[in-house]
Amino acid sequence: MKIGTLGSGTVAQAIARHAVAHGHQVVLSNSRGPASLAGLADELGPLAHAGTPEEAAAAELVLLAVGWPQIPDATAGLPHFDGRIVIDATNQFASPPPHTKIADLGELTGSEHVASLLPGARVVKAFNTLYGQYIAADPRHHAGRQVLFLAGDDADAKTTVKDLTAAFGFAPVDLGSLREGGRLMQLGGPLSGLHALKQD
Repeated sequence: MKIGTLGSGTVAQAIARHAVAHGHQVVLSNSRGPASLAGLADELGPLAHAGTPEEAAAAELVLLAVGWPQIPDATAGLPHFDGRIVIDATNQFASPPPHTKIADLGELTGSEHVASLLPGARVVKAFNTLYGQYIAADPRHHAGRQVLFLAGDDADAKTTVKDLTAAFGFAPVDLGSLREGGRLMQLGGPLSGLHALKQD
């Protein structure tokens, strides 16, 4: 599979490392341009390369992993997704710590808002409940596998993400729709920041 990243921070790098370790191609992108990612792409090896956001967004599966205030710029001008899958790993921090504020979206969940900015995308919420170091680490532990919560409105898209992340070693748990599952996962929800292991 070819996986593109919109964003190149801790979460994007962690998922990119899992992806290349399991034989997937990765196209990394950020707002600063491909040249800023050349070193990271070299470090990740021959399956990774730096590209533009448009190139990353053309991949079979796209990871959105930018700060909440950067989402409009990161998604502006991208072509229609034509049913391709977008993993939304964002959290609606309107401002960074220590004076953190949560963006007020009214009735919408964060991923429903994100989906509205990505025409044609099948959005799956995942990875946002985990701290970056838990995503980067080996998800297999002696006590079990790292639980990965996910939500989405398209069953096939969720199956693809479940299969991919299970191959990485995570224990994916489907929480349902972007509305219901997304509420459990987003900031202020009962599963935000919850790190659990599933015994096999």
